[in-house]
Amino acid sequence: MRGRDGEGARTVVLAALLLASTRWEGAKARPVAWGHGHLSAGSSQRARNVVMVMCDAFDGRLTFYPGNQTVILPFINLMKRYGTVFLNAYTNSPICCPSRAAMWSGLFTHLTESWNNFKGLDPNYTTWMDLMQKHGYRTQKYGKLDYTSGHHSVSNRVEAWTRDVDFLLRQEGRPMVNLTGNETFVRVMEEDWQNTDKAASWIRKEAINFSQPFVLYLGLNLPHPYPSPSTGENFGSSTFLTSPYWLEKVRYEAIKIPKWPPLSDMHPVDYYSSYTKNCTGQFARKEIRDIRAFYYAMCAETDAMLGEIISALSDTGLLKRTIVIFTADHGELAMEHQQFYKMSMYEASSHVPLLVMGPSIKAHHRLSNVVSLVDIYPTMLDIARIPIPQNLSGYSLIPLLAEMAEDEVSSRRLHPTWVLSEFHGCNANSSTYMLRTDKWKYIAYSDGHSVSPQLFDLSVDPDELTNIATTFPEVTHSLDKKLHSIVNYPRISASVHKYNKKQFINWKQSLGRNYSNVIANLRWHQDWLKEPRKYKDAIHRWLQMNTNE
Repeated sequence: MRGRDGEGARTVVLAALLLASTRWEGAKARPVAWGHGHLSAGSSQRARNVVMVMCDAFDGRLTFYPGNQTVILPFINLMKRYGTVFLNAYTNSPICCPSRAAMWSGLFTHLTESWNNFKGLDPNYTTWMDLMQKHGYRTQKYGKLDYTSGHHSVSNRVEAWTRDVDFLLRQEGRPMVNLTGNETFVRVMEEDWQNTDKAASWIRKEAINFSQPFVLYLGLNLPHPYPSPSTGENFGSSTFLTSPYWLEKVRYEAIKIPKWPPLSDMHPVDYYSSYTKNCTGQFARKEIRDIRAFYYAMCAETDAMLGEIISALSDTGLLKRTIVIFTADHGELAMEHQQFYKMSMYEASSHVPLLVMGPSIKAHHRLSNVVSLVDIYPTMLDIARIPIPQNLSGYSLIPLLAEMAEDEVSSRRLHPTWVLSEFHGCNANSSTYMLRTDKWKYIAYSDGHSVSPQLFDLSVDPDELTNIATTFPEVTHSLDKKLHSIVNYPRISASVHKYNKKQFINWKQSLGRNYSNVIANLRWHQDWLKEPRKYKDAIHRWLQMNTNE
């Protein structure tokens, strides 16, 4: 309890500082130190500073009720009290590099062609931060970026390229937990803490002296699972690692054990995902509860790093003129739908946190509008009063976030009532497309015919246990028509298929005589080495298939 009380006390102090910078008009707090003027391109006020903290694999549902009952997240709660929380924010692709490519470019995945974790943006691509720097902002980045091409393991690439080969191989270690240290061990993810230290130091030693506005980006690895070297040389990341200090912040009694359908009733893409993630075996309830508890504890450690940045801004007096944004590249299934990791359109994987706090941002505000990470690009430009290009997939969120004049809101390019997410990488044997509207989530696959679609009414089925695509054919048809109007997804699926095969052939040829040995010892080696001829033959048949199909 000692650690929890200490952190809670610091949060109370920060809240008091924020409260001191507001005056009350009836029941509404008006940010005085954060400025009276509207956050708009026409404002003559000094441009705002912006700090963005982007973590990895944070389930957005933990930032509001009832998900927030499972773990204590004091600094996210502070942002909710003094800012705005989006209740329906989504990734544009539930995997690291493609999601981040969308966020940094403002473009949907089928436009960036970031099909997997190896293929992202060109290193010279002009991001929103580049434009802000060009328009006079001081800029700084720390930590995980992961939006350009060429990263991640060979296994990760080959698994994506061969996803529609007719075989099933486990590509991950079985999800597991690992408790380290004692009740005083705080800095479990030391790399993230070091980057957080650098960002906080930059605020205290450099940003405080700037005469120009600044934008700071901090990328965290947490709460992404840790590598599991015990599974062999080419291991994945299936270990949920934390210390008693952070586990103490989890309310075990509030942890929900997800319902699983029988394996035989799974959607075929879900079964492939569960199998390749090594999750089709038996799991005891305690094992599932522990995995979820350790994941929530990792989220608590992430929240504390966010707190370090907010504290640095508060200590230097910069908080009153800085917009703070907290989000993630995707979520984490944490054993929902008999899976861990992401690569899925289910809520735990695709729903991301998005909280914004700062001058002229509405306080204690909850927005149910559907939004996505491509909206970050135009929002950043809007904050900096930079003209927004018309070719972006995203829309500025400022009309939703800020205190603005009514006539100005009506003249804005308002966000549509849908968001799009796509997935084309490993652990799913089909390109996947999600259209999220008011209460509906529609998921289409491949060419729209060879794999059956899914439809969920999230207003009555938030756990997405009942596919009603055939029960409501009119809704299914209408949403599929809308999806087609946004993206010609059968054509995109065919393009990805051709890309995967071409990349695999090039890689195979580059290995020469080493090919058989290399492919046998990728992350799937434990299964491959049992029947190597079977799997090599499956790849051979796949390569012989018509590449124009």
